[in-house]
Amino acid sequence: MKKSIYFLLFASVLYTSCKVDDEFEGPSLVDLYGEFTLVTPLDITNRDVNFSTGETTTFTASFSKNVNWKVEVKGLQSGAIKRFEGFSNVIDATNATWNGTTTDLPMFRAEDCAVQLSIENVADTLHDTLTVVGSKVYQGFVAADFENGWNSGWNTYVQSGANMSFAVQTNNNAAQGGRYYEMAGAVSWDWLIGLVNMPGSAYGSTYYPLTSNPSNLYFNTMLYKPAGIDNGLVLFQIKEDDNQDGMYSTGSEDMYSIQVSLTANGWSKISQRYDNIPTLVNGAASGPIGNGLHEPNKIIEVSILFLANPTSGYSKTWLDYIIFTEGSALEP
Repeated sequence: MKKSIYFLLFASVLYTSCKVDDEFEGPSLVDLYGEFTLVTPLDITNRDVNFSTGETTTFTASFSKNVNWKVEVKGLQSGAIKRFEGFSNVIDATNATWNGTTTDLPMFRAEDCAVQLSIENVADTLHDTLTVVGSKVYQGFVAADFENGWNSGWNTYVQSGANMSFAVQTNNNAAQGGRYYEMAGAVSWDWLIGLVNMPGSAYGSTYYPLTSNPSNLYFNTMLYKPAGIDNGLVLFQIKEDDNQDGMYSTGSEDMYSIQVSLTANGWSKISQRYDNIPTLVNGAASGPIGNGLHEPNKIIEVSILFLANPTSGYSKTWLDYIIFTEGSALEP
């Protein structure tokens, strides 16, 4: 009897030690060596999509095996790019639903778009089209998008340098919509090329209509660097009226600043949470000028200064879409 028990225990141990795990780690043999076929071709659920009303559209396709795929949408007027990528045998609402946002700036506008689906190691690319009837609307306070031209409440100072241009431009190069603000020129005696002041009064009140919670507010804008022009600096100065006497007192009230060195060609998004914006003196972080509290509901003016080393010659940038958003940074 004891021998039988010992034999059963031995057999159980032997079976357990030799049992093959049912779970297989690593790529499927079908994915590695199976023949690729297109099961269902590229399709689009909404070919006339109005993002301004909250509509979305979904790209769909399916394959005989898991593959690396990429769906790319390109605005035919704006040049904006939206990209979806994945590794799967199906493209559907779980991995390719578009709500109007952009992968590569500029932002989409109301325009026709080209759509293409490419698959790794597959020569053929699938093509389709769709129309953006209305572009995505972003929630927040828009201080400037230049779509209505120049706000008469803004004011500017421009040096008397060479090839100066501080003006709203209308063409297909905008980051958002159809207009942007160009700042350009050469000044041989000063870092400052020119500036724009945007006071709260330009929007119908002394102060910007913003929340009092600095940790829930984001400053966002977009800047463009032309290829071959590497010397531009943009300084955003956000001035608070700490004592709320209706004016900003230089040297005694807070001014928070964002300095941007233009390095990457094309449009770039600038976003910063308001309570993380520092006080800058000559470009370096410094102690507060006023009470040291970030109080966005006391913002009385935003100034945009365009700068360049006076020995570096001509410089140029474009500015577009200054918007304060709550809860998260702008996701264009």
